[in-house]
Amino acid sequence: MTDRPASQSCRLYQKRERKLVWWWSLASWVSPSCEINWVPSITLETRPPTPVHWRPLGVKYRLNPKTGVRERVQDVPIPIYYPPQSQSGLWGGEGWILGYRYANNDKLSTRLKKCWKPQLFERVLYSEILDHKFRITVTMRTLDLIDAAYGFDFYILKTPKEDLNSKLGMDLKRAMLLRLARKDTELYPADPVHRDRVYSKYKQQFVIPEEEAEWVGLSLEEAVEKQRQLEHKEPTPLFLSCVENLVKELSAQKLSEPVIVEKK
Repeated sequence: MTDRPASQSCRLYQKRERKLVWWWSLASWVSPSCEINWVPSITLETRPPTPVHWRPLGVKYRLNPKTGVRERVQDVPIPIYYPPQSQSGLWGGEGWILGYRYANNDKLSTRLKKCWKPQLFERVLYSEILDHKFRITVTMRTLDLIDAAYGFDFYILKTPKEDLNSKLGMDLKRAMLLRLARKDTELYPADPVHRDRVYSKYKQQFVIPEEEAEWVGLSLEEAVEKQRQLEHKEPTPLFLSCVENLVKELSAQKLSEPVIVEKK
């Protein structure tokens, strides 16, 4: 392997540095609640996704079964491609795997390109918090994870963004968090008993302030547009400010004039 020229390495470093400065300037521009929930999830990788298509060894060294010599091993994840349609469903971390196969299962023959795709199903899933049924494209792994989490709402709220890997899933999470934060007006307003039962079921782990829940799961464009709307102020016409100043001056002048009281 040949080393990069010094000029090329310098340009790459400056490019990464400018990108980092841009991210931090964006983080200082958005609101404080956005800094907690949205900006770190984009600028910093909090955790790697849970392995789905491969099994990590979990160790740095192991003994060779043939020679008995201690060898260094690495956990190299399989590159996975997530098509755009995966963002409108819940695939449970599964995606497309691009690779090769041998023609006629003969290792001496030509390698052919192959794409392994997960098996998809359409299922109707009910959300207890949103009180609505959704027809969503899922995989068998998603259904198993929902059963392991003891419900659709628990699966959406407990699963981190890296494992959901779905815009639909993050939108559902934001809607559920907002519904819990606005429980007095939106969570079963016509049935107080059922509302208290559902709220007590999720309040210990998932209730956060409404100002923070509004930023959960927003994309870069959505968060920037939301912040722009928060900072947008309607322009005040000049004649209104002149009228207000004139009214203040007249009221001050009226108070400064002496009041003549006639004796009867």
